[in-house]
Amino acid sequence: MAAKREEMILWTGYFDSRLSRSDGRRVPKEASIPKPTLESVVWAARSAGIRKMRQEPEASHPSRPHAKEGRLVMPPGHVFEVTETSSKEGVMKAIGTALRKRSQDAKEQGKDATRGPAKGDRRGRSQRKSFKHRKSGQRKKRFGRK
Repeated sequence: MAAKREEMILWTGYFDSRLSRSDGRRVPKEASIPKPTLESVVWAARSAGIRKMRQEPEASHPSRPHAKEGRLVMPPGHVFEVTETSSKEGVMKAIGTALRKRSQDAKEQGKDATRGPAKGDRRGRSQRKSFKHRKSGQRKKRFGRK
C-alpha cells in the first residue's frame, strides 16, 4: 500500500542508534538513541512544536515486519511550518536532537540516584555485601562443597 502524499510517516527505527544507516536509521548518531519508544518520539515531536499527529503503535515497518515498532503520521504542511524546515530529513533531525537531549538529561539525573557508597565509606560498602540479594534458602557455598 503506497503512502498518501498528504501524510508524512516517521518510524521509530529512524531514530535507533543501534541500527546502521543501511538497516534503516535515517538520522545522524548525534540525533539518535538506542531502543526509542513511540512515546519518546511523540514527546520529542511535541517539544519540537508539532501538535497534529496520529500514533499507530501496532504498525511494523515493511523491512522489519517482525518488530511492532509503531509510527507517527503527520500532515507535512503543518510540520514544515512549525519546524521551519523544507524536507523530511530536517524534520527528523529536529525531532532526533530533542530526543537525544531528553535522553541525556534523564541519564544525568539517574546517575546521581544510582551511585553507590563512597570509596572510603566502610560502613556503606559493607552493606552492599548482605545476603538480601540472594534467593530465599540459598546460602554461601563453602570451599569443597557442591
